[in-house]
Amino acid sequence: MKDERVYLHHILECIEAIQDYNTQGRDVFLTDRKTRKATLRELQELAESTQRLSIYLREKHSEIPWPAIAGFRNVLVHDYLGLSLSRIWEIIERDLPNLRVAVEVILHEIDRDSLA
Repeated sequence: MKDERVYLHHILECIEAIQDYNTQGRDVFLTDRKTRKATLRELQELAESTQRLSIYLREKHSEIPWPAIAGFRNVLVHDYLGLSLSRIWEIIERDLPNLRVAVEVILHEIDRDSLA
């Protein structure tokens, strides 16, 4: 099993990339195909990395909606033509900053526990 930090850092990298791609705002996300496609791919990879985390870690941090993230990944992969871009933008604006903070806290806990 890989060190969970690998997946957690990857989640943070995906969030950072999504935020970088979307600095010009919602209208560019909605109208620029490359921005949208890159964002959707990063969201897919982010969600995939959450599924690689151990059950122990996911249960310990049940405040994060892991099943919803996994379900979202399935929608991204299998129902890509039915995506609501407005809903995706809401996720970018509202959910990703909270996920970033939560993942940073988990990484801090792992680092702290590894020193003990």
